[in-house]
Amino acid sequence: MKMITKKEVANKYINYLENGDIENVINLFNKKGIVDSPLYGTKKAKEFYHELSNDTTNSKLHLLGIFEEKDTSSIALYFTYKWTLKNNEKVEFDVVDIIDFDEHNKISKLKIIYDTVISRELLGKL
Repeated sequence: MKMITKKEVANKYINYLENGDIENVINLFNKKGIVDSPLYGTKKAKEFYHELSNDTTNSKLHLLGIFEEKDTSSIALYFTYKWTLKNNEKVEFDVVDIIDFDEHNKISKLKIIYDTVISRELLGKL
């Protein structure tokens, strides 16, 4: 059986996240997979995505690029995230996700990088 590539995982991640398909997002991670988020802190992937889902009404993602260096276990995603929170507040920002993979191309760590000034305030209102 052919192993899924890092780039295929990255595209699936963007698609699943936009569609709110949290279980499939979580399944892209290995059992110890973690997410390092500027708003939610460092958490197990399952915990992070369920928390995010609970705070979200809608997400629209526009992929701007996937960056991959040869001979590394990492990939970077650059995208615009339009986030509608449960209280119908909306915020839009550019995001870079750095994804570290294990030897089976399962995500072991995902580090989220973006400016949280507006989103932190809006999340605080929930």
